[in-house]
Amino acid sequence: MIHECGHYFTAVWRGIQVHEFSFGMGPGLFSKRSKSGTLWAFRLFPIGGFIRMEGDENDLRPGDVPDPSRNFNTRRPWERCVVIAGGAIMNILLAWLLTTMLLSANGILDLNSPVIGNLMSGYPAEMMGALPGDRILSINGQAVIEWSDIRKTLQELETDETTIAIRRGDEGITLSGTISFSPEHGARLWGVQPSKMRYPIHKAAYEGMSYCWRISVMTYQGLWQMITRQIPMDVSGPVGIARMAGDAAMEGFWTLITFLAIINLSLGLLNLLPFPALDGGRLIFIMGEMISGRKFPEKWENRIHLVGFVMLMVLIAFVTWHDIAKWLAGN
Repeated sequence: MIHECGHYFTAVWRGIQVHEFSFGMGPGLFSKRSKSGTLWAFRLFPIGGFIRMEGDENDLRPGDVPDPSRNFNTRRPWERCVVIAGGAIMNILLAWLLTTMLLSANGILDLNSPVIGNLMSGYPAEMMGALPGDRILSINGQAVIEWSDIRKTLQELETDETTIAIRRGDEGITLSGTISFSPEHGARLWGVQPSKMRYPIHKAAYEGMSYCWRISVMTYQGLWQMITRQIPMDVSGPVGIARMAGDAAMEGFWTLITFLAIINLSLGLLNLLPFPALDGGRLIFIMGEMISGRKFPEKWENRIHLVGFVMLMVLIAFVTWHDIAKWLAGN
């Protein structure tokens, strides 16, 4: 719905008439037309939604009062680009805001510095006298620089007897004890968790933007690798996403916020792909018009988008069936 809000607000900003804003898809449940002439409708299936703008001549409904002066198709190319890209931009903006909120209000695990955040009850770290806030300096003489060095060094130990040098405040302390191999986990477990790092709001905003950029690059790289078969195809449809959202919600509020940020970012990025029927495909036609000065024949553009839409529906149906099969199999 945030995606559709992006289209709606940019259309209103550029003076384009919006006939309908629909929450959900399928048969209508109830609706109300506002003074501006927009029909606000709620539909049966809570999967996305859509807006209908003036210019969708083939999609006029009873009660619509067309205003040719507010037609989408008569707007300048850059204005149409803004409206088409508005949905994806809103998704990406929300992902950034959610990430900023997460980094500022909740914080994230600090995997750079080897500082203990929490102790796991019943594990060697607690018995050896480690405390939250201790900075690990070395394990059996091997220097520890960042958090990942702890696990790596423990797995390379040739003996269970372990000596760990830490810094507690201004004092250097040596802890000694036994860290045995756990067949259940397939590793030596000392029983410590990293500390949380919270950012001030301005730093959180910057780090949130940096995080979204890195995930964006990784998303496009992963998509390319799947297309070129460098890695196995691994995608989820509405059913799979709903299951993951439920799992995230059960794990806690901030896990759900993290999941929503990733989903919004992914939705925004995928919608910008230059594929027919996606926003990115529509942008390609408008950009071609801006470069050539000539508009692509509307009849052929609609046919191309229709083919793309059918292909997307087939893909979604296949992925959804795959999600349901995995669910029934207990995976």
